[in-house]
Amino acid sequence: MTTFTIGFTKTSAEDFFGRLNAAGVQKVIDVRLQNTSQLAGFAKAVDLSFFLEKVSGISYHHAPELAPDEELFADYRKKKLPWDVFEPRFMDIMAARKIEARFTPDDLEGACLLCSEATPHQCHRRLVVEYLEERWGQPLEVIHL
Repeated sequence: MTTFTIGFTKTSAEDFFGRLNAAGVQKVIDVRLQNTSQLAGFAKAVDLSFFLEKVSGISYHHAPELAPDEELFADYRKKKLPWDVFEPRFMDIMAARKIEARFTPDDLEGACLLCSEATPHQCHRRLVVEYLEERWGQPLEVIHL
């Protein structure tokens, strides 16, 4: 089973869609709390859904339950929380939401988790796949595009 992750900042639409196409992604799962970001014009929900389908034949699904809550996200973004404090708090949020029961491994097959961060190192999309791997007791082949 292969699951992908991708961020859209610091990239062009050509590069973004090219990476998705080259990887054979079938579905994008948007794990942003707010999917109307102005950070990249092509990444606003309405436009992104259209472009994914028309340019790549990729379906789009918004899953805000896989995002941090407003307070945690704001505290991290405003540098009130370092990453090593953010990470366990977000893991607790996913546990409380029981996301492992809301999604199945099949839901992630060929899917790509989308967030804004350019790299997965300090991005919650990486934490989502790590959390699900642990809870499902099943390794995922995760490729960060």
